[in-house]
Amino acid sequence: MPDQVYSNARIILADEVVHGSIRIADGKIADIATGATALSSALDMDGDYLMPGMIELHTDNLERHLMPRPKSYWPVKAAVLNHDREITAAGITTVYDAISVGHLDAGARAEDTVRESAGAIRQLTESASLKADHYLHWRCEVSGDKLMDTLPDLASNPLTGLISVMDHTPGQRQFVSIDAYCVYYQGKYGLGDEEMKAFMSTRLAAQERNSAPNREAVVRLAHDRNIPLASHDDATRAHVEEAIDNDIVVAEFPTTVEAAEASHDNGLAVLMGAPNVVRGKSHSGNVSARELASAGVLDILSSDYVPFSLLYGATVLASECESITLPQAIATVTRNPAWKVGLDDRGEIAIGKRADLVRFRVDEDCPHVVEVWREGRRIA
Repeated sequence: MPDQVYSNARIILADEVVHGSIRIADGKIADIATGATALSSALDMDGDYLMPGMIELHTDNLERHLMPRPKSYWPVKAAVLNHDREITAAGITTVYDAISVGHLDAGARAEDTVRESAGAIRQLTESASLKADHYLHWRCEVSGDKLMDTLPDLASNPLTGLISVMDHTPGQRQFVSIDAYCVYYQGKYGLGDEEMKAFMSTRLAAQERNSAPNREAVVRLAHDRNIPLASHDDATRAHVEEAIDNDIVVAEFPTTVEAAEASHDNGLAVLMGAPNVVRGKSHSGNVSARELASAGVLDILSSDYVPFSLLYGATVLASECESITLPQAIATVTRNPAWKVGLDDRGEIAIGKRADLVRFRVDEDCPHVVEVWREGRRIA
């Protein structure tokens, strides 16, 4: 591939935004220059922003493509391809597909579907059929009876890049509010009041049987295989202390200021949902991500269930939080997640880094992705 030059761009670097051009060679950034270029072959960015390709550590967006309507299943390979195209159109060039293991749920989280999904992602990656760079993030529901029957085999998939421990038992962590728990699960599964009571009883019994031994087993497996670990929905200082003892590196969706501050202060990267930032509040009634950002304890954004929210959330941080500059906001979706999971070849516009790039502009406070490149090749 011949060298490519992109000019007349507002380039978002680690600490500043500069007006200039960059040169791409062999899929990497070869040069960065300020000012205009005299090359007639350069692609004119027309003053648009140019940022690193975004890195998504936690999205369950694939589930929506696997089951686009309740009990309406879509062919798995086609669902993965649809998900991949949506991800790249949103400016995400590296994605950790968050797949749940150990849930009592059926549907998109049924064991057969989980296995088939992971296999399809691997097959499509090996055949170069996917536009984004895909990794697997195993979300381990530690209350699940069959978690450790399935996780060791699933985690042997060479695309495995992250494991998280979570516990969605009612009355704690994400769902301290039983009312919020009922609203979420009754809406998700269409349960009546009596069915909901039985569902909660089942969850509580499963936690008592499994949570402690399963968490210990998951942590041991991750360390034995040198896979980074994340916690999920930490709410108290005790939760954070347990995460520290487990050598966890990312604190996903802490539900309180106390937990977020304790995580950040002890070197865990605090990850929050970009939909929380865009909407200004949590869908389950927990702490606002904007509040954590203003307090200086938000490190990483995740699109969670809306891929486009990743860029949208970053621009909202820059516009709504006085203490956060645009480069700092963009770092929450590029450099910071890359560093935490050991991807040192991407996440920044810097010489020698991968030419994973996103061109975007902001129209009436809403960002608009114009073009996306992965290793110098346009993918959207």
